[in-house]
Amino acid sequence: MATVVFIHGTGVREPGFSKLAGRVAAGLTALREGLRIVPYYWGGTHGATLAAGGVSLPAEPGGTARGLPDGDGDDASAAAWAALYADPYAELVLAAAGAPQVVERPPGSLPPDQAIRTGLLALAAQGDVPAAELGPGLARAATDLAAHPLLAPAAVALAPDDLGALAGRSLAARVIADALDSDVPLVPVGDSRDAVADVLAVALGAQPRGTERGVRSLVLRVAGSAASRAVVRRRRALTEAAHPAAADILRYLSRGEAVRAELRHLITGLEPPVTLVGHSLGGIIALDTLISAPLPQVRFLVTAGSQGPFLYESGSLPSLEHPAPLPSHVPDWLNLYDSRDLLSYLGAGLFPGRVTDVAVDSRQPFPASHSAYWTNPEVYRHIVDRLQ
Repeated sequence: MATVVFIHGTGVREPGFSKLAGRVAAGLTALREGLRIVPYYWGGTHGATLAAGGVSLPAEPGGTARGLPDGDGDDASAAAWAALYADPYAELVLAAAGAPQVVERPPGSLPPDQAIRTGLLALAAQGDVPAAELGPGLARAATDLAAHPLLAPAAVALAPDDLGALAGRSLAARVIADALDSDVPLVPVGDSRDAVADVLAVALGAQPRGTERGVRSLVLRVAGSAASRAVVRRRRALTEAAHPAAADILRYLSRGEAVRAELRHLITGLEPPVTLVGHSLGGIIALDTLISAPLPQVRFLVTAGSQGPFLYESGSLPSLEHPAPLPSHVPDWLNLYDSRDLLSYLGAGLFPGRVTDVAVDSRQPFPASHSAYWTNPEVYRHIVDRLQ
């Protein structure tokens, strides 16, 4: 029986690890029966902690507005969604700002925002089910949007169809933004996000036309200010994310032998063939462990969103210093990367003939792209197609 050992990345702790490992196991076994999935959870024992409770973290500073790059196609779409993650109400604010001056309504006429508010409350009553692929939080997001004071002027400015599409995008962005703020290790790929956002939009009165129409023209005009507000709003959250995330890397680089020894012990008890699958720092741990000593049980290495090649080229990989070649006992290596994941690097140019770099596209902006590998069907296909 083939065995896959999954090694998680930076910042992952329970209960998030169990959910992540379960998703990886489901994705792999759905494509190949009989696989044994063995999770290696190093974060609980060897992960970084703030011993003094975080007193070293700075207070939230101010920020300077910086624009997001313009572009076409998926790049522009990713930039627009990045702005919505920063401020899920960005389109609502813009629409409300363009509303004409309010005039007295005829007696007996309904407020223009009544239908959308009714739809939002109906969605909230269904709980999180309509957006389950995005994670929890839809009910709360729909309730909050229904109570938003700018919904009325936005309803005056927009046709019901456009307002429904706007609301669908806003809800999807709010759920994902909440997940990013909570450092959730699973973020949906762009296709899943767009499909759910479209379902929500249709439920709120829009036509089934695809979520991307209209998002760029409204959002990219305020992308810079929205991104700046997000940096200010999330400064402490981002810093706290660095204490297990960046500090996990620092701790590993200075005290990583215990992690590697534990992984070696785990592997020696497994029957071959064994595949190591490592995400982010998990890929560095797997690579370092394989370089340090032969592990004949391991026949295949997979890294996703990993910094191993960068650490090697920069002289920071503990087990191997550039320009030393990859030892012959290191097995075939598949390195998955996303061009929008700024924490993913290439290995084929450093180790010719030893590494296969394969691009995958989650259609998510960074940093969501770094957490979206394990909801991307492409990733599982590439892995399973190469398993022994």
